[in-house]
Amino acid sequence: MVSYRKWIVVVLLANLVMGCAATQLAISKRNLDVQTKLSDTIFLSPTSDRNKTVFIQVRNTTDKTDFDLAGPVRQSLQAKGYQVLNEPDNAWFILQANILSIEKTSNNPASSPFGSYGSALGGAGIGALAASAGNANGRQIAGTALAAGAASGIGEMLANALIKDVYFSVITDVQIKERSKNASNVTTQSSLKNGKGTTTAVNNVEDSRYKVYQTRALSVANQANLNLEEAEPMLQAGLTKVISGIF
Repeated sequence: MVSYRKWIVVVLLANLVMGCAATQLAISKRNLDVQTKLSDTIFLSPTSDRNKTVFIQVRNTTDKTDFDLAGPVRQSLQAKGYQVLNEPDNAWFILQANILSIEKTSNNPASSPFGSYGSALGGAGIGALAASAGNANGRQIAGTALAAGAASGIGEMLANALIKDVYFSVITDVQIKERSKNASNVTTQSSLKNGKGTTTAVNNVEDSRYKVYQTRALSVANQANLNLEEAEPMLQAGLTKVISGIF
């Protein structure tokens, strides 16, 4: 009988602790927080007003095809006095960007390396967190709830367990070409695979009148129980600010 009472006390204490933790999370993460940064700094040469022309090309190779950066970046550069052209050959700058990844995670991607332009992506999804209600721990909690009864307040604990610390991150590769007065030789090295056993090395040398800069942009939104629809406008604003801020 004594051991049973101790078990009930443990259940009640666990309920209290978990409820407090969930409440603290909900309060501390009640406001949407967005962080955006570049992997590498880019310094463009000072440009006269007559050369403030840019061609913009933004691709989205994720499954979230509605996420748009081209429009906001265009408007931001126009507000800075740049003329956006439809022909790259006539522009002093060529801005190219590719949205590589839009992910939901349970940890802060901004606190980990996110690579530089063209490097492989890392990171883990939130699936394990979202599925916790169905794993062994979740079933054990449910069993404890039944044993302790309604008086234990276990229902409140289960409700609080639905409060998640959610991060949405967007990773974008950015390349900027700036016209140069002098032509230079650009060498491109490629390794092409032909089946599993054959690799062909290709070196391509061409003349170029562009200086090329590359960087990667990461924007992270965080809030309790955040969804993509709420995070998207702020993620777009953060990426637009850092990308257009290069000019």
